[in-house]
Amino acid sequence: MKHLRSILCLAILALSLCTSTRARAQVAGVKTNLLYDATATFNLGVEVGLAPRLTLDISGNFNPWTWKNNMKWKHWMVQPEIRLWTCQRFAGHFFALHGLAGQFNFGNIHFFGKSIPDSFKLFGTDYSLLSKYRYEGWAFGGGLAYGYALPLGKHWNMEFEIGAGAIYSISNSFDCDVCNRPLDTDLRKLRPAITKAAVSIVYVF
Repeated sequence: MKHLRSILCLAILALSLCTSTRARAQVAGVKTNLLYDATATFNLGVEVGLAPRLTLDISGNFNPWTWKNNMKWKHWMVQPEIRLWTCQRFAGHFFALHGLAGQFNFGNIHFFGKSIPDSFKLFGTDYSLLSKYRYEGWAFGGGLAYGYALPLGKHWNMEFEIGAGAIYSISNSFDCDVCNRPLDTDLRKLRPAITKAAVSIVYVF
């Protein structure tokens, strides 16, 4: 009985916290993903409330740069997402369903002057090829995600999210990072992938 009373008290406390904070729940948010910022990628996200525990998040990013030695991480992408919050929107845990669509031009990728190691493979994809070849094309996909929003103040959140799913790409590959002679054309691949990764600063209002 003692343990049962403790569990009931904790449940009532959790419900009271949800009820009390929901009264001051925000209706929208604007955000930037610090992981994209670290790669000099312009990005912006907007999230709006649809119901007490449901929100719609739409983010976009754009990277137009060609770096030293013709290294490219050029792309644009749009990613809509529906989020279900466990307690109240814009605070705590959430689960999400998202899609993505965009265009890319990747090649001659090096980190700190070094090629991607041949051993770097994820979900069966050999990412070391990005150091040896250039790929240009389109990508479409979607997945499921889990996230957590940590309130920092009345109008500021720190948000963490990770998601996985599948990406379908249509691309051409090139046998060097400078020339434009295709090595393979109309490459079509469907592969499992990390489809969302974000550490974001959010302004809610």
